[in-house]
Amino acid sequence: MSKALLIIDVQNDFTEGGSLGVDGGSAIAAGITRLLAEHGDDYSHVIASRDWHDAEGDNGGHFAEGEPDYETTWPVHCVAGTEGAEYHPALDSARIDVHVFKGQGAIAYSIFDGTTASGERFGEVLTELGVTDVDLVGVATDYCVRASALDAIEHGQHVRILTDLVAAVAPASGEAALAELAHAGAELVPAP
Repeated sequence: MSKALLIIDVQNDFTEGGSLGVDGGSAIAAGITRLLAEHGDDYSHVIASRDWHDAEGDNGGHFAEGEPDYETTWPVHCVAGTEGAEYHPALDSARIDVHVFKGQGAIAYSIFDGTTASGERFGEVLTELGVTDVDLVGVATDYCVRASALDAIEHGQHVRILTDLVAAVAPASGEAALAELAHAGAELVPAP
């Protein structure tokens, strides 16, 4: 039995000042670094996802051609190799064991949609590592955290959402996402 911390999309474009900045994103990055410093040994693996979109094209319709609707189409964000796609500087990325890239020309919200640099699917990585329990933190509660947690539950993981280390695009949709996750079987707990 092994436990992993899943850090979802703590990137410059998803924190204050980014193209899709979420209020509280910078504080989440710093809080995750504190968690790793104080409780990092609680995890056998630390895994982080990043949106990693192609610079060309609309990434499967993910990037809006005109005005984005902010539900299924978005402004350009987290283009591979740009500053916006990098981890937020307050996140201690040296503690991350596995980096997962999602998007890459397609619509992708869940970490399970991503692959490692060697092309391995995330679900395969979890199975190989023997991970049975995951704690999720990151951005945004109502989109990528939600999708990742639902897929982790479906994958058979025991899932906990560290509620003070996630930030939502909007308060109402963030609360709705947490309620949905709890109903699906996730535990909602504060960070230790």
